[in-house]
Amino acid sequence: MAVKYLKKAEKTAATGEDDVRAIVANMLKEIEQGGEETCIEYTRKFDNWQGDIVVSQADIDAAADKVPEQLKKDIQFAYDRVRDFAQAQLDSLSEFETELSPGLFAGQRLIPMQAAGCYVPGGRYSHIASAIMSVTTAKVAGVDHVVACSPPGREEGVHPAILYTLNLCGADTILNLGGVQGIAAMAFGQFTGHPADILVGPGNQFVAEAKRQLYGRVGIDMFAGPSEVMVIADKDADPELVAVDLIGQAEHGPNTPAWLLTDSEELAETVMKRLPELIAELPELNSKSAEAAWRDYGEVIIYDTREEAVKVSDEYASEHLEVHAADLDWWLKNLRNYGSLFLGEETNVAFGDKTSGPNHILPTKGAAKYTGGLSAGKFLKVVTYQRSTREASKDVAQVTARISRLEGMEAHAKTGDARLAKYFPDEQFNLQPE
Repeated sequence: MAVKYLKKAEKTAATGEDDVRAIVANMLKEIEQGGEETCIEYTRKFDNWQGDIVVSQADIDAAADKVPEQLKKDIQFAYDRVRDFAQAQLDSLSEFETELSPGLFAGQRLIPMQAAGCYVPGGRYSHIASAIMSVTTAKVAGVDHVVACSPPGREEGVHPAILYTLNLCGADTILNLGGVQGIAAMAFGQFTGHPADILVGPGNQFVAEAKRQLYGRVGIDMFAGPSEVMVIADKDADPELVAVDLIGQAEHGPNTPAWLLTDSEELAETVMKRLPELIAELPELNSKSAEAAWRDYGEVIIYDTREEAVKVSDEYASEHLEVHAADLDWWLKNLRNYGSLFLGEETNVAFGDKTSGPNHILPTKGAAKYTGGLSAGKFLKVVTYQRSTREASKDVAQVTARISRLEGMEAHAKTGDARLAKYFPDEQFNLQPE
């Protein structure tokens, strides 16, 4: 039996991208050419911010006084788990040296990047969790200088809770900047003198496009699109929890895909009936976002076998993947393409987004087919080195010379010839390819 769609999305993640690309390209060019003053003009225009760009220690201290004690405890709870998970990731990586043949040694080093730029969304939602996920992971990895930016409010600058969190997590410099101008400033080293080697963090389509256009000049965490969720649910799943979890992501924005993959039409119908009711219960702004997301991007797919479900899921390669089904170990073993996997109804995407530990900055738009989410390893360069005794270089030089000549690269070949002539002047070698 082929899979069947009870609901098919009317739009895709690529909808409306062309206009965004042109706007972002122009802004990046103007900010690079015009420097910090142009960056300031943009933040005045878009955020109506008239204050300082670099957040002072006095402002950081004042922000801490505005954060309730319970919230501070909650932030610490999330920070501890994200830090510990990032440290475990770091500990799983290793430097090594191996002897490939007698006297020929090669090794691997892990070198942290010197500067990282961490974008933390503000505006409609205050993304405390994104501050924890990006800055904490960069500092655990050993990045020398972490610059963080977040959109300023009209009067107080960066939201006090975000500011408190960025400071707790170890940000070295914090900027009152959002949008394309924030990404540009971090990439070009404006206001800090520390051009970012890598840019990380979620953001709207303009932020994502700015990172995409700068990729190559700087590293980025991944090509990002709107947040996504897929829930795989078998006939015994709780339809209420399935519906709640789909809406839990759909409120991100009007272009957030939410996909249900199930073997039960009865469960599917129950979830589809419940979704509008749950959406109506949300605050107005959240409700409008979730309603548009489910209407335009939501899908309900019926599968016949688990193997069929895995095939569909791997093709979608969703950012977040929940499994509400029996035999969780089977799903863990067989599913391959996802940003982060949530096994069983006892955990869910929101837990991962906010507090549980693994990073919530994850691949979207099918990128989970070739990359995972943000990790300590993203801030490390895995570099290699080699050293050799003269005796060990004898065989390597001969083979290098012959392969190089076969390829027509005579200058490469001569680097082998020269060493053989210097180290072994009394010996004859066959340096021509046959």
